[in-house]
Amino acid sequence: MGASGGIVIGRAFVLDRQIVHVSRKPISQDAVQAECKRLHDGVAESIDQLKRLKSQSSSAESAASEELGFLMDAYIHMLTQSRLVRGAEELIVSRKLNAVHAVSEVIDAIAEQFSGMEDSYLAARATDIREVGLRLMRCLIGETDRAMDNAPQGSILIAEDVSPADMARFEPGQLTAFVTALGGAEGHTAIMARSLGIPAVLGAADIVRGVAGGDQIIIDGGRGEVILSPSDADIEHYTQRRADWLAAREKLASLRDVPSSTRDGIDIDLHANIELPIELAAALENGATGIGLLRSEFMFMNKDYLPDEDEQYEELADIVKRMDGKPVTIRTLDIGGEKLAVALQDEIVSGPNPALGLRGIRLSLRKPELLEAQFAAILRASLHGSVRVLLPMVVNVHEMTRARQIYEAVAKRLRKDGHPIPETLPPLGAMIEIPAAALAADTLARDSDFFAIGTNDLTQYTLAIDRTDDQVAGMFDPLHPAVLRLIRDVIKVARERDIPVSVCGEMAGDPRYVPLFIGFGLRNLSMSPVNLLLVKQRLRRLDSRNSEHQANRVMEQWDSARIAMMLDDFNDLA
Repeated sequence: MGASGGIVIGRAFVLDRQIVHVSRKPISQDAVQAECKRLHDGVAESIDQLKRLKSQSSSAESAASEELGFLMDAYIHMLTQSRLVRGAEELIVSRKLNAVHAVSEVIDAIAEQFSGMEDSYLAARATDIREVGLRLMRCLIGETDRAMDNAPQGSILIAEDVSPADMARFEPGQLTAFVTALGGAEGHTAIMARSLGIPAVLGAADIVRGVAGGDQIIIDGGRGEVILSPSDADIEHYTQRRADWLAAREKLASLRDVPSSTRDGIDIDLHANIELPIELAAALENGATGIGLLRSEFMFMNKDYLPDEDEQYEELADIVKRMDGKPVTIRTLDIGGEKLAVALQDEIVSGPNPALGLRGIRLSLRKPELLEAQFAAILRASLHGSVRVLLPMVVNVHEMTRARQIYEAVAKRLRKDGHPIPETLPPLGAMIEIPAAALAADTLARDSDFFAIGTNDLTQYTLAIDRTDDQVAGMFDPLHPAVLRLIRDVIKVARERDIPVSVCGEMAGDPRYVPLFIGFGLRNLSMSPVNLLLVKQRLRRLDSRNSEHQANRVMEQWDSARIAMMLDDFNDLA
């Protein structure tokens, strides 16, 4: 799957995941049961990863794919009621070892036994046992290993998977593109790749086995192509295509300082979604008039501690200052699913379905000290510019009411402690990303200063499709009539209640959907920085009255295929 556009010709860096940092601290008797559960959760996650790899490999017709499928079956068998799992559990119970330490010891013992066998086939199984054990250990610790730090400048990363935490470690220019065996085009890793302008191809099942470090390869992140061992003709062809792509980008750049308005003079605010501070430069270079969604999780990634109020304030204040008066909407912590902070892993057990579990505002209200520190840091940072506060995963008014009580109490405490904060507190808004919130938008509007519609999760929850699961990611359809009706109705409620509303999901950055949103009455779109100029280009060809007429016609349709066809026709006419 092409996840992030762009063409790169370069050398492969194959991510070495062989080093896992093992904590050897003993556990208490009271923690034994929880540690055993942690072990079995890690086993379940490892098996799930292997099944996904097997599923992806089966879609490709090659001997290597068949071989990979057999190997995944063998690995799954090693994790199912195996000596590895039983042995690790015994060490947790008998010697009070933590799960990672226990798995490490059992791997060493089994692998050493196989390595000493005279039968060469059995001796070779030691490598497979270590691979399975390392996968399990990585799932247990959930931390980003440092192997990526060794990537030469300008490399193309080849890996089984790249997490948002991995992305946060990228140094500018270190990696020019990446290819992974797993992942979906609407997952957070893909979104971050687009935001950073890093070409990416996901879901190439055999890629780790088929490429060696230093191999020359070509990546086309728009078409989802990976060319191994390219010929001279391939290099010439893609060099020309890359030149054409760069020329098109340069032409778009001329729109940077042009007003973002429709042909009939309706002004539209085009804001940027920011995952990492490094993206701020791209947002400003592409003419963003504000940050519509600053995801605060970056402050918690790759840390084995929770950043305190002062550390968060320094990070946020720097961003607000750099925006030089342009509005910044800061979303409070939404850890969970793909984005689990290492420092919270021992306190929060990931449920069977993290996307439906303890995350977003639910977690913040369960652990109010997290929310209090974030509110305090945001309020202090708001002295340096225009700031709004956005709460994720809101479902009901009670969550908004309780969060506002904490918000006001934190403001009172800061004033008492002598910290200067604005006399009028920054607006507190709700992120509409759960169907229940969209359907109850009129109720939520009573205690919300603004709405931000998160189309990524709203689509995922409405259609019951995990956008990061490569087996169903192709069915992720933001044009489903149910999704569009929810978006339209939330915008209508916001306009009737006279509160600001924006769309800040990936749909906002797709030029094809711009006429639809303008027709719904939306006047604020927030997107990956790389899409800002494309959307501005599309806006300037639109007439808002025609867009409204088109939107009404689209909402009469009953399936996404017809809707897509109508939008394509309308775009062609424009």
